[in-house]
Amino acid sequence: MELKIAHLYPEALNLYGDSGNILCLRKRAEWRGISVSVTPLGMGEWPSLKDFDLFFLGGGQDYEQSLIERDLTEAKIRELRAAASDGKTFLGICGGYQMLGEYYLTGEGVQLDYLAIGAFHTVAGKDRITGNLLFDAGKLGTVVGYENHSGRTFLEKNDEALGQVLSGCGNNGSDSTEGYHRANLFGTYCHGPVLPKNPALADALLLSALRERYALSELEPLDDDVEQRAHEAAAAMTRS
Repeated sequence: MELKIAHLYPEALNLYGDSGNILCLRKRAEWRGISVSVTPLGMGEWPSLKDFDLFFLGGGQDYEQSLIERDLTEAKIRELRAAASDGKTFLGICGGYQMLGEYYLTGEGVQLDYLAIGAFHTVAGKDRITGNLLFDAGKLGTVVGYENHSGRTFLEKNDEALGQVLSGCGNNGSDSTEGYHRANLFGTYCHGPVLPKNPALADALLLSALRERYALSELEPLDDDVEQRAHEAAAAMTRS
């Protein structure tokens, strides 16, 4: 069994150690005897996307996002949308999360049109949102991380949020939603990187990606004592 990960624009979208999410997915798969390949896909030509199981986009600032918007040709957008429609798993963090949506309206009033894979859009805010973030992700439990963004993201349907904010601001600081989750699509403002401190979320991504190719119904359990203690310590600090 092999997990094939496409790391989109790693040279531009890698704030606050977001590439650590790739390392976390790799190790949690390998500990279960699942081999992992990671292919960086940057500016310019790409190979076919049909063989990948999971697509990852990290965080980036407005300038980098504007460069990527220019690089996202119609052909690339078509392939990414087709991958999402075919059930391939996507994880977007902060700027990468925004890029999964329909558009980003900058503070200067410039609309950057994005992938429109998820039913949401983002508008630049006047103030930057920073600080620890904790939210309730339902069956996945609580998720803890760090947010640093000026964008305010608005979902078309609130029930498609990844979770409800317990501490921090989340999507926009006004409706208590954080992130986006629909079927195989995951987006969040949590940096950190987020997955090492939230093993349940990491495993949900792995299962989502492997289920499509291998019809896998569950993952072999791991001893997550250390990870859970790290999660609980971070969550307690965020609540205080």
